[in-house]
Amino acid sequence: MKKLLILSMAATVLCCNSAKKEEAKVIPAGGEAAISDYAKTLPLDKIIMPAGFAIEVYAEVNNARSMAMSPEGTLYVGNRNGDKVYAVKDTDGDLKADKRWVIASGLNMPNGVAVNDGDLYVAEVSRITKYADIEANLGKTLTPTVIKEDYPTETHHGWKYIAFGPDGRLYVPVGAPCNICKSEKEIYASITSINKDGTDLQIYANGVRNTVGFTWHPETKQMWFTDNGRDMLGDDMPPCELNRITEAGQHFGYPYCHGGTISDPDFGKNEPCEKFVKPAQNLGAHVAPLGLKFYTGTNFPEAYRNNLFIAEHGSWNRSKKSGYKVSMVKVENAETSTAYETFASGWLDEAEQKSWGRPVDVLVLEDGSMLVSDDQAGVIYRIYYKG
Repeated sequence: MKKLLILSMAATVLCCNSAKKEEAKVIPAGGEAAISDYAKTLPLDKIIMPAGFAIEVYAEVNNARSMAMSPEGTLYVGNRNGDKVYAVKDTDGDLKADKRWVIASGLNMPNGVAVNDGDLYVAEVSRITKYADIEANLGKTLTPTVIKEDYPTETHHGWKYIAFGPDGRLYVPVGAPCNICKSEKEIYASITSINKDGTDLQIYANGVRNTVGFTWHPETKQMWFTDNGRDMLGDDMPPCELNRITEAGQHFGYPYCHGGTISDPDFGKNEPCEKFVKPAQNLGAHVAPLGLKFYTGTNFPEAYRNNLFIAEHGSWNRSKKSGYKVSMVKVENAETSTAYETFASGWLDEAEQKSWGRPVDVLVLEDGSMLVSDDQAGVIYRIYYKG
């Protein structure tokens, strides 16, 4: 009788636990642990943020780059130095990922990821592929559909950030194949858009040296994008840029003009800066701004709403390093930048001039906290306000 009672109690527990799981979402089987003891070795206590904010590791992903969240709560993460695309998921609701899958491997700088109608889109250097019905196939060996494979093959600024716009089109940048040069092909130094089946390529913006992040204002639906300034003009020239597109076909200056006012010594002689769209905000020189998002959540205090958060990857050729932080641009009336300031820093040891982390992309979670990917530390952080 005692044995039967124990079995009965165990069955009851299993029944109740199963019922709770049914009330939540059906989680694909398999996957590996998304966080290990490695996360505990990171010096998160060195991260400086405004009072009331906290940071923790959300997931470990080698060379974590661009991020895209599915409606089902699966986070897809691209690589640049690696060759893989990952998926991570918080399956138990504790706001930390506990499952990780490798979606694809052997790819050529698969930096960009985007989700649309249940399908995962991946951007390599010269092609865009689609993994159909991705949520139902996590952990399986998938054969993607190639939707476009004739983007330029140069790897210099060839890695791509991609995202679907409010118009349903997929936006794909094509960086300049050099530090500074003028190409006869219009597609270089541009932002393009295509239908989700890869057809109807259009050039949306010109004069964009290398954007690895763009987003749309939640109210106006206008695109804002970061642009990495040219090198070899000194420590403090030119600034990197934050730009706003108000209509298709605008030109943002490269290679003729930088930062809205600096004429390029090689190409700017006959192309005055007045011809081009000025930046919405000049950023620090060589800070390498990448991913950005408007804050639309409710976890942060109201003062942060609809401001832009930018991941600054950090300089590589400055005598004193710059960037290596998350910055914030205050935006008023959906179009005017009123301040550019540091939100989170500490990944760079200023005295030693050595970094232990490099922010790449940002994403706002459903609960209002913010994810930040880091390709040097190989993790994704979660930043939240605890008051």
